[in-house]
Amino acid sequence: MSFPPLLQRLLPFLRWLPYGGATLRADILAGLTVALVLVPQSMAYAQLAGMPAYYGLYAAFLPVMVAALWGSSNQLGTGPVAVASLLTASSLTPLAASGSDAFIALAIMLALLVGIIQLTLGVFKLGVIVNFLSHPVIVGFTNAAAIIIALSQVNKLMGVPMGRSEHFIEDIWGVAKLVGDTHLPTLAMGATAIAIMWVIRKKAPKLPGVLIAVAVTTTASWLIGFEQNATATIEQVAEPEAKTLLTEFVRTESRIKEISDQIVVKATELKTLRKTRGELSHEVVTLNYEVDLLRLQLKDREDENRRRNRAIRSFVFERAPGVAGEPAEFHAEGKVPAGKAGDGHRWRIVRADQGSMKLTGGGEVVGRVPEGLPSVGVPKMSWDMLGSLFSAAIVISMVGFMEAISIAKAIAAKTKQKIDPNQELIGQGLANIVGAATQSFPVSGSFSRSAVNINAGAVTGMSSVFTGLLVLLTLLFLTPMLYHLPQAVLAAVIIMAVIGLINVAAIRHAWKASRHDGVAAIVTFVATLAAAPHLDTGIMIGAGLAIGLYLYRTMSPRTVILGRHPDGTLRDAKVHNLPPSQVVTAVRFDGRLYFANVAFFEDAILEAVASNPQAPYLLIVGDGINELDASGEEVIHHIVDRLRGNGVVVLFAGMKKQVLDVMKATGLHDAIGEKAFFASADMALERIYSREENLGAVDGLRPASVPALVPEQRFG
Repeated sequence: MSFPPLLQRLLPFLRWLPYGGATLRADILAGLTVALVLVPQSMAYAQLAGMPAYYGLYAAFLPVMVAALWGSSNQLGTGPVAVASLLTASSLTPLAASGSDAFIALAIMLALLVGIIQLTLGVFKLGVIVNFLSHPVIVGFTNAAAIIIALSQVNKLMGVPMGRSEHFIEDIWGVAKLVGDTHLPTLAMGATAIAIMWVIRKKAPKLPGVLIAVAVTTTASWLIGFEQNATATIEQVAEPEAKTLLTEFVRTESRIKEISDQIVVKATELKTLRKTRGELSHEVVTLNYEVDLLRLQLKDREDENRRRNRAIRSFVFERAPGVAGEPAEFHAEGKVPAGKAGDGHRWRIVRADQGSMKLTGGGEVVGRVPEGLPSVGVPKMSWDMLGSLFSAAIVISMVGFMEAISIAKAIAAKTKQKIDPNQELIGQGLANIVGAATQSFPVSGSFSRSAVNINAGAVTGMSSVFTGLLVLLTLLFLTPMLYHLPQAVLAAVIIMAVIGLINVAAIRHAWKASRHDGVAAIVTFVATLAAAPHLDTGIMIGAGLAIGLYLYRTMSPRTVILGRHPDGTLRDAKVHNLPPSQVVTAVRFDGRLYFANVAFFEDAILEAVASNPQAPYLLIVGDGINELDASGEEVIHHIVDRLRGNGVVVLFAGMKKQVLDVMKATGLHDAIGEKAFFASADMALERIYSREENLGAVDGLRPASVPALVPEQRFG
């Protein structure tokens, strides 16, 4: 069935038509199989992104379907992925507390920005821009990100808190110091899930290992009462230091709300004054200064409470029942007064609000997942935060697309399908935009789910549509079954998913291919680890270094003095120990001739002529010159004029059409003369030797067909 090209461009899923029969059955089966993996995996990745777990189901609904409908790959599975989720968390953690309303709003706004950037690149066919992130840089970043992701989940396996600071290594060290506080039931849940997934992956890879691990551990969690929660007032805390911290935390939270409200009021007033009084009026300048001061105060208060929150979560309490109707007391572990006994649980403070707090004394579970569909609406845009999010959106857009297109090409190698990178950008962009409208964080292509999709027999992108519909059924009817899912199991799912991303062999391969590529991969790896949680810094350093090393290579490309090899070909005289010619100096330049390397080119040519002063000819073999810019044209002109003044004739051989076009357009070709250009080096040498007088009996570059002595006028 054929459709007009424009309609196919707007609705690429029309290529699936006619549709039905065996294709429909295969896609339904594949869609069901992927959904069994996607539901628990998406909830795990939501937590990795700093979002409540159920937001993963939102990201696994419409974005999965839209990316398949408007992408170019028939089997690429889109949705929440590890690297994009980690980048989301690392970008937003400095701006808001993980899981808070502000954090969720920023994540949704980030998804919108990512979608707009990807859609714009796709519509204007600018997919090649992702080539600025070279493969070695992506390899180094992916290895580092996989390690960071795995380490970030260790505290959930242990059942201990992890602080959030500007230095990820410091946070991990803090977790390591809490090994003695490990909650053994939590560790058992996580270890059981890892064991189940590992055994199924090895022994029965066709079974949905993730779903089986989730089902077994969730059932066990419900049966043993894995979750233990309690609410209390600050007055019930008997530990003086903890009570002081809690009191200060709650007081500062109130102050943060006050400052935030003041900023909103003054920002609205400022907007009105700018319109009525002008940007430089006294009132506007004064109010602008006040708003800036309030923002500084807000940042200071938020930083203070982040530190307090880390300290509060590190306390471990024992609950002693109250006497004669008095409320229970929470004492620091090991400090329960004589005559009182703890209830056998180790309690930690999860959240503190005005006058109350929530504590957990068992393992943490997903908890209540709201039933029904996500609300639909345009994300709230914060122009103040736009600048902070833009750089992160660019990094997520490029890394996410690189991941998606790499997976799509790997699948296409098996299916022989043609992949259009720009159409894939459009599909990924629309997926993130639609996702932002339905409360999703940034999504991308998933290697593991794409592999499951193709192995399950998916024929068209309709398999992803069926996956999305099954996620819809989960949202509508199955969410109560997820309540008792342990957080440690979600951590185990993430760890098992990212282990496959660690690929040291790829870094070693890059080093063998090119030392510069190896350096770029290693520096990106180290920089990403060192900069964590600011992963965008690591990848920017790697990308900048890769571009810098590329420019360095092109600034000093290979320049070869040629000699005649015994087999008759022109070879590198230095490598093959060939004698110099007394008639002609032949030089080959391998690389584009542009502004960054014209000085190197000029020095190399003049040095070659100076080292062979008796030769009256210079032959520039240009079959390795792919491009010539204005600076290159100018330096060639200068070399020809200078050497002519010294009695050296400059000839050119094998110049490519695009180079000759520049020479002709600028008049350089006419200035040098038509007779100085030859189609090949052999033709140029034959012409030189056929016209050169008084040659010696033997000369390194003389063609065998030309006699040693030819009494003809010198070629000029």
